[in-house]
Amino acid sequence: MKLNIKDLARANVRKLIPYQSARRIGGKGNIWLNANEFPLPVPFKLSQQIFNRYPECQPKLVIEKYASYVGLKPEQILVSRGADEGIELIMKAFCEPGHDTILFCPPTYEMYKVTAETIGIKYRIVHTLDNWQLNILEITNTLKKVKVLYMCSPNNPTGNLINSKDIHQLLEITAGKTLVVVDEAYIEFCPEATLINWLNKYPHLVILRTLSKAFALAGLRCGFTLANKPIIDLLMKVITPYPLSIPVADIASQALSEPGIALMRKHVIDLNTNRDWLFHQLKQMRCVQQVFPSKTNYILVRFIKEFNVFKKLWDKGIILRNQSKKDYLFGCIRISIGTNEECKSLIAALQNLSMEKI
Repeated sequence: MKLNIKDLARANVRKLIPYQSARRIGGKGNIWLNANEFPLPVPFKLSQQIFNRYPECQPKLVIEKYASYVGLKPEQILVSRGADEGIELIMKAFCEPGHDTILFCPPTYEMYKVTAETIGIKYRIVHTLDNWQLNILEITNTLKKVKVLYMCSPNNPTGNLINSKDIHQLLEITAGKTLVVVDEAYIEFCPEATLINWLNKYPHLVILRTLSKAFALAGLRCGFTLANKPIIDLLMKVITPYPLSIPVADIASQALSEPGIALMRKHVIDLNTNRDWLFHQLKQMRCVQQVFPSKTNYILVRFIKEFNVFKKLWDKGIILRNQSKKDYLFGCIRISIGTNEECKSLIAALQNLSMEKI
């Protein structure tokens, strides 16, 4: 009898549609504006050359430097392989597969759904309102048996901040019943909006952070979970023994030094300047229907005949992220903010397209 290996896999994995990362989708070009990365490399180099020993489970220097950066105690911080691992650890620690439920509000980051499907955790969806804000009434009516509520602020892919009054209301409603996880992957582009100061008041609040965006270290895979000590202690029970390699911890500690943080803040200023310029230029394009305001390093744009625009730019080596198949994002393409030259090349290409029949 011939064995079909797929029959040995878990049923939910056989049905799973994996997250389509930018690198998984691919493309060929020289202007990559599809993955919300910083467009230029940073100057850090390895300072450690001894790799025969296992790393610390939670590198002390990285934790201490991040604690200093965000104004928390080291015991309130867990470091992981990107914020994606933080999403997963929360489900592993708090949700019983096949029994408990998470909730999230599309359009938003798809890894909340993919992670739940992978582990075997039920999920509920409450779509955002037309202005991308939370539907508080419907969320409130859907919270029964929900263990974890995920939200992204600023939100990916829409670029907007979630109304802080709505988050405050949800934290009051969920106290003692549900964890509220706020994904702040893009918060360095609008640091005044962070909820870190709320951790003291809300023991069920969890915040996710990363070095992938403003710190320009997407290739490093280093993220942070910020919460009060009881939550961190539980997450430590389910994290892998050595989540960060020695080279990752080495570069992360350099990025979190005073010069590293100063460099990041300069990069944020430069990128925000490029974003504002690109925003106003896009609004003048004939092929553009709507440009959504953004507090991040990307802009969501609704195009007329978006597939033709996406394909023609793709063929020219300008790689964007098509979002048009997702709920409520018909006609939308997400554009990461590149260098000034890359942004100008994009606008020039769109101007040419506007003169063509697309």
